[in-house]
Amino acid sequence: MIVVMQHGASEALIQEVVTQVKADGYIPAITRGENQVIIGLVGESKTGLHEENYATMEGVQKVLRVSSPYKLAGRDFHPADTLVPLNGSQVGGRKIPVIAGPCSVESREQIIEIACAVKEMGATALRGGAFKPRTSPYSFQGHGEEGLKWLAEAREASGLPIVTEVMDPALVPMVAEYADVLQIGARNMQNFVLLNEVGKSRTTVLLKRGMANTIEDLLMSAEYILSHGNANVMLCERGIRTFEKYTRNTFDVNAIPVMKHRSHLPVIADPSHAIGYSEYVIPIALSAVAAGADGLIVEVHPTPAKAASDGRQSLDYAGFQKLMDAVGKVAEAVGRSA
Repeated sequence: MIVVMQHGASEALIQEVVTQVKADGYIPAITRGENQVIIGLVGESKTGLHEENYATMEGVQKVLRVSSPYKLAGRDFHPADTLVPLNGSQVGGRKIPVIAGPCSVESREQIIEIACAVKEMGATALRGGAFKPRTSPYSFQGHGEEGLKWLAEAREASGLPIVTEVMDPALVPMVAEYADVLQIGARNMQNFVLLNEVGKSRTTVLLKRGMANTIEDLLMSAEYILSHGNANVMLCERGIRTFEKYTRNTFDVNAIPVMKHRSHLPVIADPSHAIGYSEYVIPIALSAVAAGADGLIVEVHPTPAKAASDGRQSLDYAGFQKLMDAVGKVAEAVGRSA
């Protein structure tokens, strides 16, 4: 249920409603717009909800029942778009940020070189995996904390904030010491213990959709993070598993406008994992921007054929520059900028 306050309702009247929500055993979720305040009732309580108890309170305009299970991630409680700070800009605004870097942090020299190169070409943030969840236990698993230290050096050298994956709930505090954005990978989208921990961390989260999960599954996972007080969450569409064999995954471009309609959270597209082949990354990235994506995350490597992981889907420097040039044109065509 949500309580919509009247335009110009005083803070005292708002707090009276908040006090009543708590007395009824619910958590108040307050959204403050330019002219109006919405108070959502979150959680479960033995106390039954009675709209008339709130509708008759002074300063209340109306009371609405909400059927959506993802109350904090949905637009009922939060009609305005959430803007997530990143490198002096805001993800979810007019500008389309591009997060770029290698799948894996391979060495100190490698990540610093790539960071400076993608920064020069217009990247907003640096991605790189220090901990790598791999399908095979024999594949390269990353350098762990040493890789995080190299990422921190790359940030110092380039000025780009760091986006890196965290896989273990116990490692959230350590990774958050180095990272500006905690990435939850597709395989961990429903690792609810991990979601709870990144929610408590207050570090910005990039939440990737699982390869076999629905849009509602993704929004419910975001709800876990938001329910612990972390409001800086970005959703990521990175392709889903289908019967198609000519690509790594199937990019669900439909999901972008649907998520933008149902949720206030910004949506990032990952064309690299969605398609799996570098020659298709640029057209998929452009389709995402045209569909309303708020940003891109792409894999870039100076010599993809020698990459420790995901080289086949990584752009080289020339390819990344081509992508950046094209993104700017498409963004302008749909009223955005890059």
